[in-house]
Amino acid sequence: MPQGFTVWLTGISGSGKTTIACHLEQALHARGQSVEVLDGDVVRTHISKGLGFSREDRDTNILRIAFICSLLTKHGVAVIGAAISPYAEARAQARALIGAFVEVHVDCSLEEAARRDVKGLYAKALRGELPNFTAISDPYEAPEHPEVRADTERESVEESVAKIIAFLEEHRYLEPLILDADGNGHRPFALTDSLEREAQDGSR
Repeated sequence: MPQGFTVWLTGISGSGKTTIACHLEQALHARGQSVEVLDGDVVRTHISKGLGFSREDRDTNILRIAFICSLLTKHGVAVIGAAISPYAEARAQARALIGAFVEVHVDCSLEEAARRDVKGLYAKALRGELPNFTAISDPYEAPEHPEVRADTERESVEESVAKIIAFLEEHRYLEPLILDADGNGHRPFALTDSLEREAQDGSR
C-alpha cells in the first residue's frame, strides 16, 4: 500500500488555496497516486452544514475535516485539505490527529486577496455586513513554521505546486521520478525495482 499523507493548505480567503489544490491534485494523479480533495466550502455544504463562524464552530469544522483526512491517510490516500483554518491550535490538533501532515501556508497580502475577491466579501466585511470575517473582524493566525510557504503574490501556481512536490519527495512521501534525456518523468525507482524483481521471479 502506498504511504498516505495530508497536505493541509491554510490561508485567508482569496489566497489561492483552491487553485493550488486543483493543480496539486492533477500532479499527484499523474504519478498514479490516489487523491482526495477536501475543500472547506464543499465540506461546509455537505458535512458541516449548520455551523456558523464562531471560533467554536470553526474549530468543529476543522476537526471534522481532520478526522476524514486521518481515515483516508491511514488507508494510503494522498489528501489535500483546503480550508482557511485560521487558528493555530486547531491546526495543531489536526496535525496530531492525522500524523502524516504537511502544512502549507498559502500566503498573500490582505490587499491582494481583496483585489481577487469577485464576490465582494471583503468589501462587505469592511462595511460590517459580514461578522467574524477572517483577517477583518476575526484573526488569522499565520503558521510560524509551515513545512512549505507558497507566496501566491510572487509565485505562479506551478511554482507553488513544485515546491510542495519537492518537499513530499525530499521527505519520502513521494518517490522521486526518473527523468529521461528529454526531461520526461517515469516510474519511481522503488516501483521500477519492484516490477523488475517480479519479472525476474516469474522467469525462474
